[in-house]
Amino acid sequence: MGEHSTSSTVVTPASTPSASSPPAEFEESAEFFTYHALGNDYVVVDPRGSDFTPGPAAVRLLCDRHFGVGADGVLFGPLGAPEAGEPVRLRMFNSDGTECEKSGNGLRMFALHLAETYGEPWSGDEEFPLRTAAGDVPVRILDLASGTVQVGMGRPEFGATGESLDVGGRRLAVTSVHNGNPHAVVPLAEISAGLARELGPLIAGHTRFPGRTNVQFLAIVDRRTIAIEVYERGAGYTLASGSSACAAAAAAHALGLTGPDVEVRMPGGRIDVSIAADGSVSMTGTAERISSGRFSPVFRNKLETAR
Repeated sequence: MGEHSTSSTVVTPASTPSASSPPAEFEESAEFFTYHALGNDYVVVDPRGSDFTPGPAAVRLLCDRHFGVGADGVLFGPLGAPEAGEPVRLRMFNSDGTECEKSGNGLRMFALHLAETYGEPWSGDEEFPLRTAAGDVPVRILDLASGTVQVGMGRPEFGATGESLDVGGRRLAVTSVHNGNPHAVVPLAEISAGLARELGPLIAGHTRFPGRTNVQFLAIVDRRTIAIEVYERGAGYTLASGSSACAAAAAAHALGLTGPDVEVRMPGGRIDVSIAADGSVSMTGTAERISSGRFSPVFRNKLETAR
């Protein structure tokens, strides 16, 4: 995945912060914010208050759970010129330093960041677009107090359905789905974290997927409920993934295993996914701010010189 140019224009904070925001003076001093969505955690670096440049080495250091802040990825923004009518733009990075096209959980976290930090118009219940490397994505804050956000993930594209792959001594039926990110959905009678950790990297790096792929191990609970274990190509085993939840739900529906509205259960929590008559997918789930802070001068220098 290639790097994308960034704009130096950032969003101006709202004059009246939302009720759930920390005090304005605390917000103004923050360089970074940490969020999680069902245990999938990201660092939001806001260029309004930070000189951080999101190169691969700097992202890896920032995400390091022993030597950095620690996270599954980095969200860099807001970028763009919304005052000129442009959608707010953001860049998304995996913990291995690669830039990703779209993250469902990341979009929910970033939408909540806009609402909590900048207030209106993002804190209302009106839909607004976020511009990603995969295009504009519609989002809506359904309930600010609980951090409930709805994201329109678009219409997925299907590759091979039920393709047979020999992996780790097993023959697996894999359905390929692309919804801004590549996914390989593997329906099984039983799934586990151990299975995902064992077979996930083998499928993600299989020669069938030259650009690598995210992997979802799918178990059908009933027509309205599925469970998945997720292995991401850029982050490894993950407690939850919005993009993966949507891919798994779309695959299950396409295979005739579920209806159009399903609850997707993951180790980190659940996401509700709906599939419209035209095949477009939307998801609803929560996100939560954990903390905000500033980098120490020593660590900031390490970020600036990371190679």
